[in-house]
Amino acid sequence: MIENKHLGAYGIIIEDEKILLIKKCRGPYLGKLDLPGGTVEFCERVEDTLKREFKEETGLEITNYKLFDVDSVTVDWQDDDKLIRTHHIGVFYKVLDYNNEIKKEIKADEINDDSLGAEFFDINSLSKNNLSLIAILELEKLGYKLK
Repeated sequence: MIENKHLGAYGIIIEDEKILLIKKCRGPYLGKLDLPGGTVEFCERVEDTLKREFKEETGLEITNYKLFDVDSVTVDWQDDDKLIRTHHIGVFYKVLDYNNEIKKEIKADEINDDSLGAEFFDINSLSKNNLSLIAILELEKLGYKLK
């Protein structure tokens, strides 16, 4: 088994009991709904990662945000014939203000390599089965009871 760690910055937008989530097209959360965000690049500030990844994955430009949480999960997943265990560390922000319109469909390419678009989902209709572990973690910390 391959073991690795991943550090990411993620944004949380909740409006009228709906949360903005992306549709994952690769990695440990393939086929799941996930919080917008991603990998902190070498020498990149975490806040800059949040803004960059949010723009790439959702089309939104973040103009105001507040640190909410730092936590981690461990996820076992398979990539082709390799079994991988990832220690996924996340820095989570509440996004308070943003500009632009949400891109509901995005083409995965060299800039955006794991989101197929973003959409608001009714939190009360979400199931743990279709969410990433980090999305479950943060929604539960916000007091939501998931099925």
